[in-house]
Amino acid sequence: MVEVAFGGSAEEVSLEEVGLRYEVDGKIATITLDRPEKRNAQTFATWSALAHIGDTLPQQVRVVVIRGEGPSFSAGIDLRMFTPEGVPGEGSFAASAMLDSSTFEQRLAKAQQGFLWLRRPDIVSVAAVQGHAIGAGFQLALACDLRVLADDAKLCMKEPALGLVPDLTGTKPLVDLVGLSRAIEICLTARTVGAEEAARIGLAELVVAPGDLGQAVQDLTAALLAVDRDAATATKRLLQGASGRTLEEQCVAEGQEQAVRLRALFA
Repeated sequence: MVEVAFGGSAEEVSLEEVGLRYEVDGKIATITLDRPEKRNAQTFATWSALAHIGDTLPQQVRVVVIRGEGPSFSAGIDLRMFTPEGVPGEGSFAASAMLDSSTFEQRLAKAQQGFLWLRRPDIVSVAAVQGHAIGAGFQLALACDLRVLADDAKLCMKEPALGLVPDLTGTKPLVDLVGLSRAIEICLTARTVGAEEAARIGLAELVVAPGDLGQAVQDLTAALLAVDRDAATATKRLLQGASGRTLEEQCVAEGQEQAVRLRALFA
């Protein structure tokens, strides 16, 4: 069970009610967005549930795969959130707009936590994207370390076209991956980026036929698990910090991590 609260009162719901499937098989956790009739549209409950999964992820898990059931990865925000009635039991954007600043910031931070944990150094997160990855769906894919796209994938940062800003942690990875100018163009035109272009500009590590998506993710996962976990964690930590360091600072960080690894292996 997971507690859902954003624009309305808190309520306990199951992952199935939220529209998520969550399975752990040894070192691999798979999270499936499972509302195919809604193209896996996301709500406040989706984000609370993702945060809950991150908080309770078993220690042995090394790879987390995010996928969508049906023809779409995720079409983004459930449009009922724009209506006065909102999503039953979860409220609406109108209700959220009435919250005081402190409460709003706390609840948004909880929603963002559903995306932030996917960047933890001790795991590698992989988005398996087919069909639409729009708005919140695009941001969920961007929250992952790696993206494998079916060749029918369509990425779009829709929020500005809806009068909103992307606030589910997607703006920084988008800029990091494609550069500031391209990120501005993608967001402020709200245009669709196809799979071939996504691979060309750095938004995807691999593009395959839709029928090959599952096998491609399985092969990538196997390769990731073949590397020593502690070395992988230390290396990911180094890579994540590299953009914020000078070359000299990065050299120091490399030395510090290597000293730990050498002592663990040979001391």
